[in-house]
Amino acid sequence: MIKVAIIGPESTGKTTLTKALAGQYNTVWVPEYARDYLNELDRPYVQSDLLEIAKGQIDSQKLKKKEARELLFCDTDLHVIKVWSEHKYGSCDPWILNQLKVQYYDLYIITDFDIPYEDDPLREHPEMRSYFFDIYRNLMKDNDKAFIVAQGDLKTRIKQAKKAIGALL
Repeated sequence: MIKVAIIGPESTGKTTLTKALAGQYNTVWVPEYARDYLNELDRPYVQSDLLEIAKGQIDSQKLKKKEARELLFCDTDLHVIKVWSEHKYGSCDPWILNQLKVQYYDLYIITDFDIPYEDDPLREHPEMRSYFFDIYRNLMKDNDKAFIVAQGDLKTRIKQAKKAIGALL
């Protein structure tokens, strides 16, 4: 099974690209667990919520993996939670850091911030998309992860992703 994680700054088309790729390959995709979790929370989130979100993301991925064909597309991974936790709270839960050491994806697709920002109540830093993009790209480089950067409109991003995925098939 080939696992692909789509990561990137806020409002850069991660979910749109993830859904589109799953459709292109007739397989399932793993939604971003944080979105449902935070929408159901009746208070502002705190750092311990990020651990629950990480666990929920992993559990969701395990469930969807059973349904997937030869490819599984994941709308985010624990790198995003790590980056967010370190940015907002100055640290990251050790459990999340340990999971990052053992999780494996065959490919990461980092979505560029070259598309218009769309406001959403869960988004916090529209002015920092470039900053977070650089962090994700450096994380992939520093940890020797296989990755591409998806840029342009959706059609162009799908074409870029399919080329990289084709090399794995």
